Amino acid sequence: QVRLVESGGGLVQAGGSLRLSCAGSGRTFSSAAVGWFRQTPGKEREFVAAISFHGITPYYADIATGRFTISRDNDKNTVYLQMNSLKPEDTAVYYCAATSTHPYGTSLEKDFTSWGQGTRVTVSS
Repeated sequence: QVRLVESGGGLVQAGGSLRLSCAGSGRTFSSAAVGWFRQTPGKEREFVAAISFHGITPYYADIATGRFTISRDNDKNTVYLQMNSLKPEDTAVYYCAATSTHPYGTSLEKDFTSWGQGTRVTVSS
């Protein structure tokens, strides 16, 4: 089992940037794909981006394409989500998640088995 801890959330003005970090522990982190999801009150959690275990293959939801970049540093056991051109509708709690059963990546929430506690992002207009 991989333990995940997110950080980097906060308050930012529309048009600004934030970089979220997902620090993983456990021997399997470097062999697991990692994804970012987000959730707002009253809505289902939605996929944002994911990256393969080796960091070569990223996946993006339409909401993230062109604005967000996912990357990972396996030497530091950390996955990053660089978010640029933020909009008020990006306001949410962002979660990172890991899966060892889909090491090349997946966008399906059900495929991820380890989850962090979330970090809140608020974008003001």
